[in-house]
Amino acid sequence: MNGQDLNPTIFRAYDIRGTYPQSLNAASTTLIGRAIGSEALARHQQSICVGYDGRLSSPELSDALIAGLRQSGVDVINLGMVPTPALYFATHALNTGSGVMVTGSHNPAEYNGFKIMLGGHTLSGDEITGIYQRIANGQLTEGSGALHSEDISESYPDRILVDRQLSRPLKVVVDCGNGVPGPWIVRLLERFGCEVLPLYCDVDGRFPNHHPDPEKAENLLDLISKVRESAADIGLALDGDGDRLAVVSNSGKIITPDQLICLFSQDLLLRHPGAEIVYDVKCSLNLPLLINKLGGKGDMWRCGHSMIKNRMRQTQAMFGGEFSGHLFFAEQWYGFDDGLYAAVRFLQLLSSGDKTADQLFSQFPPLPSTPMINIAISDEDKFRIIEQFSQLDFFPARVCHVDGLRVEYNDGWFGIRPSNTTPMLTLRIEALSVAALQKISQLLQQKLQQVMPDLQIPELAVTNYTNPTDRDDTHATVT
Repeated sequence: MNGQDLNPTIFRAYDIRGTYPQSLNAASTTLIGRAIGSEALARHQQSICVGYDGRLSSPELSDALIAGLRQSGVDVINLGMVPTPALYFATHALNTGSGVMVTGSHNPAEYNGFKIMLGGHTLSGDEITGIYQRIANGQLTEGSGALHSEDISESYPDRILVDRQLSRPLKVVVDCGNGVPGPWIVRLLERFGCEVLPLYCDVDGRFPNHHPDPEKAENLLDLISKVRESAADIGLALDGDGDRLAVVSNSGKIITPDQLICLFSQDLLLRHPGAEIVYDVKCSLNLPLLINKLGGKGDMWRCGHSMIKNRMRQTQAMFGGEFSGHLFFAEQWYGFDDGLYAAVRFLQLLSSGDKTADQLFSQFPPLPSTPMINIAISDEDKFRIIEQFSQLDFFPARVCHVDGLRVEYNDGWFGIRPSNTTPMLTLRIEALSVAALQKISQLLQQKLQQVMPDLQIPELAVTNYTNPTDRDDTHATVT
């Protein structure tokens, strides 16, 4: 196989991602491995950790990736089947600084891909497309790298639990949607002293029970039912590769990622006044208001796990969070997104007082807002539309262009950006009141129709969205 046979669209903003076996198979993966290895050597990285998730195609693609990496001349440490954050941990614990995770993350079963870290830096944007350019230009090194295996199934949870303890017993329901973190999080929380009720925690790459994406409410329905019927203290859900965390309260309410980020930010700023916190452009207005109130420094940044991680390294921020559920701890941890570590930090906070989860999160009530609205539009058109939209006049609003547009009024805001992983525009609106939400929604509709006359935003987008349990993704289409 050569570069002409490789589909360039699989090289995305945050990672490499495609369908198996159409765009990702053993041949294409070996070629990608050679290119990653060549880039690693150019960055003076000699050794790379490799792990894979529970998808049916992952063992084959991992073997092919390792073969390609070794053909480039880099040495490989094979970790086997591990959650993505365990792979990140290994790059620190084994002093490689570099790793590649074979994972389709939260995507459907036919997808797979690669998350890449070289020299402690997560590749994104032009660095990802640069891997493709190496292949297209034939800039591939040749060599014969060494291979050996490491087992981190004890060292990773050992490190998570250092100086962590529960102040009172907790009954925890855990739903992993048959993704790779299931057995790991169950063992971890049992060691932590929790009574654990597992739900779909056996690894099955067919994902027979529900999609391993806890950002979508329909994937949390079984968790909600189990929490209620078992009178559990809390429900936790992880995504397919374990780098995202979702929370369901003791009454079965879905806790929004914004609320979880607020809780962690409050805890951090009470102990580290003035600390910097990075968050993405989808996050609630409640978050910067809280950070400012507690004397912290908020830094609104681009969406994407690699974008947030690299921004935190650049600014030395102590914590970061994304609306999608990625949580990044640089205080007492390594700065990467880790659903397992975040779960332990959260449970420790929950156990430290006598409040229920509902009571704990009542201090961060969600504002009226829309669900995430996905506007189907071609990859070719989505960036053009955003460029045209950005030329419009939004006075007297403040406009942030860090990732698409976030347009902030005194009583609310809307954000619209091109998805970096799908042919979509994503849209969210939030306001201090239902009336303000409706006003901003109508204004946005008028502005959008100036560049997309045929677009209709669904009625659900302008309703009062204050009950997270009713959460659902809304789709708009352009005809």
